[in-house]
Amino acid sequence: MSSSSSRVSRAVTVNLHGLAEIQNHRLINPVAAAAPKSKDSKPFGLQSQLHSFAVDVADSQAAFNFGSSLESLLLLCLPQMELARRNCCRFVSSNIQFSRFFSCGPFDPPPLIPPRRVVVTGLGMVTPLGSGVETTWKRLLEGECGIRSITVEDLKMNAFDMETQLRTFDQLTSKVAAVVPYGTNSHEFNEELWLNSKDHRSIARFIGYALCAADEALRDANWMPTNQNEKEQTGVSIGAGTGSISDVLDASRMICEKHVRRLSPFFVPRILINMASGHVSMKYGFQGPNHAAVTACATGAHSIGDAARMIQFGDVDVMVAGGTEASIDALSIAGFCRSRALTTKHNAAPREASRPFDCGRDGFVMGEGSGIVVLEELEHAKKRGAKLYAEVRGYGMSGDAYHITQPHSDGRGAILAMTRALKQSGLDPNQVDYVNAHATSTPLGDAVEAKAIQSLFSSHAVSGALALSSTKGAIGHLLGAAGAVEAIFSILAIHHGVAPLTLNLTKPDPVFNGSFMPLTASKRMTIRAALSNSFGFGGTNASLLFASIS
Repeated sequence: MSSSSSRVSRAVTVNLHGLAEIQNHRLINPVAAAAPKSKDSKPFGLQSQLHSFAVDVADSQAAFNFGSSLESLLLLCLPQMELARRNCCRFVSSNIQFSRFFSCGPFDPPPLIPPRRVVVTGLGMVTPLGSGVETTWKRLLEGECGIRSITVEDLKMNAFDMETQLRTFDQLTSKVAAVVPYGTNSHEFNEELWLNSKDHRSIARFIGYALCAADEALRDANWMPTNQNEKEQTGVSIGAGTGSISDVLDASRMICEKHVRRLSPFFVPRILINMASGHVSMKYGFQGPNHAAVTACATGAHSIGDAARMIQFGDVDVMVAGGTEASIDALSIAGFCRSRALTTKHNAAPREASRPFDCGRDGFVMGEGSGIVVLEELEHAKKRGAKLYAEVRGYGMSGDAYHITQPHSDGRGAILAMTRALKQSGLDPNQVDYVNAHATSTPLGDAVEAKAIQSLFSSHAVSGALALSSTKGAIGHLLGAAGAVEAIFSILAIHHGVAPLTLNLTKPDPVFNGSFMPLTASKRMTIRAALSNSFGFGGTNASLLFASIS
């Protein structure tokens, strides 16, 4: 045989051997190979190439059946063989990629997290009733009020001339506020300790309130970790609604007066909402989640609920959580006055100004302060012998999707938040003994919430077994701190077995009747489960459900 015939013969052998190897290793499309064949079905893919090759060979043999040599036959078949070889290579490559794709399928599901229960082991407060949990709670139950008339000094406009200060004060339509008492007594907020030291130039008032309340809560919980692992297993979740508006006002004045170079380098750190969490974290070395919610008047509740979920999810074992606010200043009060949210009818009688659920209500009273709780995983708390106030049993959230400031008249957002908290808790509505309402003393908001509570709790509400009150009559509306402070009131109600009263309720709204009526005096009773509501501008709603752990 000639050399060309030898080459062709080897090529045929090589290509046919390759095809045989492909067949032997089942690299042909497995779906096509496994599919049943009918008599009329035509080959496809690689099979089509082989079939075409065989037909061409047969045709070539017929054409050269008279004296054609094998060499001539194979030379005619070389183009078809080369095409088949190339297609085989492509097919092998694509099948390898196809196989890789399916062998690298989706990951296994993440590991399941075992159920983790969350309890409250420490409490801290700075409120218009005083600095400290014991002082605030005692005065609240006794029906005292932390609301007073404001002065020019309360507007925090010291950088402005007196004429501007007086003119601003005169133009404010609301001249009452719930101000934190300052001083050096044990029940007063010590400005020198928390705000005025040389190391505190970056600490605005709302941050100082949070530091003070957090210190009390951590001492109450007896949780001052010193080893690295404990610090890594402790996080902070403290939010605020507005931050330090007074710093913004002062900075704006410098811009207007072209004194930009006098702007403090601490201006930005003083106004950032998350700096309350940041300073608490830095002071104690906590290296867990450092979180700050900003959801208007629902901030405190969201901060506590979010922190509880971080523990439930296994992020950490301990969270310092709550809300803080220091919004009694010229710009904040003026802004809320312009939105017609503040009371204006009781400037001459400040203690009567905040009257939740009462027919004489005409707007809320601006308040300030901070509420901080220490949350802990149950077994972690038991192991170290911590005091157990209550369990965070449920946390529900919703959005009104309706209006920037007004709730929908049917209270759907409030109902959704409360329903979701109940569902998570595993409790029935008739197992809740006390509701601390959000009711801020606004004409629309209070009535809508009352209807929502009546709708959800139904016969339980009208039976008289459900205690209901709003504590804002005593402390005003603390905005971003309100949800946290009122959550603490709900926890204390469970712990002490006392439901606090609603101050200034002399003529209840017509929505109330019979036994469905807010408390007008503090009531001693067994409270195994308590619900705390918080609703904010933008239609954001949060409900926290606490339960007795014993």
